[in-house]
Amino acid sequence: MEAKTMSKTWFITGTSKGFGREWAEAALERGDRVAAAARDLSGLRSLTERFGDAVLPLRLDVTDRDAVFAAVRQAAGHFGTLDVVANNAGYGHFGMVEELTEAEIRAEMETNFFGTLWVTQAVLPVLRAQGHGRIIQVTSEGGVRAFPGIGGYHASKWAVEGLSESLRQEVAPFGIDVICLEPGPYSTDFGGASVRASAEHPDYAGVRAAGAIEWDLGDPKATRGPILELADTDDPPARIFFGKSFEPVAAEYEERLATWRKWQPVALAAFG
Repeated sequence: MEAKTMSKTWFITGTSKGFGREWAEAALERGDRVAAAARDLSGLRSLTERFGDAVLPLRLDVTDRDAVFAAVRQAAGHFGTLDVVANNAGYGHFGMVEELTEAEIRAEMETNFFGTLWVTQAVLPVLRAQGHGRIIQVTSEGGVRAFPGIGGYHASKWAVEGLSESLRQEVAPFGIDVICLEPGPYSTDFGGASVRASAEHPDYAGVRAAGAIEWDLGDPKATRGPILELADTDDPPARIFFGKSFEPVAAEYEERLATWRKWQPVALAAFG
């Protein structure tokens, strides 16, 4: 696959750990420049020590729209260009739909969906003006399928997927690519400090037990080469899984197609 190999400037959110940290290091190690955004800059100290002026640490809470726009202006002004934007900041929330409080679901959407939207809106004027750019929206396998007990997280990621489908068509004439990156389960901090949970309702104990899954976790370091390929390729995909998600997701989509086909007579009857 032919790829663009010139040095690039990245804007990556959630760089203090997990995917964001791996991708920032991968880009910097090959000579790219990175605007590394994180809520806590202490985790970025080693990057600045190793890579110096090639990394611009930015303290950023993506739920603060004004702060997002200011950070993007700072990054673009500092480096002069933004080539690859990775909307990676986010967290998981465990809880049955009935268990979600208003504060919990609003917080989940504020970070995972609105945070992605604010960064996207902030970078678009820069990318349009320069006539090129690539936005990598980190959704999830959970942005195209769903499991019990994480409905709030799924809602946020499905929302990003829908937003990005429209966005891709809107910005293609300006030379901007949009990729929905849909990782499966990985041994990141998603199951650790980056996860939150609702108070459990006892009536759902059986559902919780029946829905328990033993995840086969991927190695985040293994995503370094693939993320660079996504940044460089001349033929970027509209969406791509990272990990072993294809087979189970394909089976679910075959089931959806079968259901739609079965009920097509009813659908057509409803047309009039």
